[in-house]
Amino acid sequence: MTNIRIDIVSDIACPWCAIGYARLERAMAQLKTEYEFTVNWHAFELNPKQSGQGEPILPALARKYGRSEDEMREAQGNMMSIAKELGINFEKLQERRTANTFDAHRLVKWAAGQGKQTAMKQALFEAYFGRALDVSDYDVLLDCVRSVGLDVAAAGKVLATDQFADEVREDEATYQRAGVNSVPAFIINQKYLISGAQDPDVLVKAFQDISAEAA
Repeated sequence: MTNIRIDIVSDIACPWCAIGYARLERAMAQLKTEYEFTVNWHAFELNPKQSGQGEPILPALARKYGRSEDEMREAQGNMMSIAKELGINFEKLQERRTANTFDAHRLVKWAAGQGKQTAMKQALFEAYFGRALDVSDYDVLLDCVRSVGLDVAAAGKVLATDQFADEVREDEATYQRAGVNSVPAFIINQKYLISGAQDPDVLVKAFQDISAEAA
């Protein structure tokens, strides 16, 4: 069986990152008899300077991209339709507020040490896009920890200190130096970059091509 390593650079605040992973899951499922996949998550912050409660997402996006709120609402609605087809919860996508995700990334790093980084990432996506919760709030973060069966008290100690802060910053610096300036980004076998939330069939072909080249 061929081994494929996938390093995913993403942010909890990025809807396309959640969609991209759901599509990746479908691609991996199609190839499960041929390939063994190892997935590692890496941090990227879309709003590193965000503090406080944030602001409603639609006006924030409209200002950021120089578009109208109606255009942003339409774009978000399109993502909601895609997410529904993939079975992921984006029900509150348009009701969320901007949020700082640094502490959430620290918990993903912590969860990785217990084999639960993907579950933790998905719980955070669900909280933010599905329920419009503040993923910078410690109570919300600890609820996500609880939902994936990890030790809430241990997670609280992480949040109360600067544990895994250096690892998150190192991730961000490493992939910025490598030229990753948008997410999601998928680095295959530490060599090949796939940018954006590609369809499963595109990913399947990419994995097959990469495997053939390495043979």
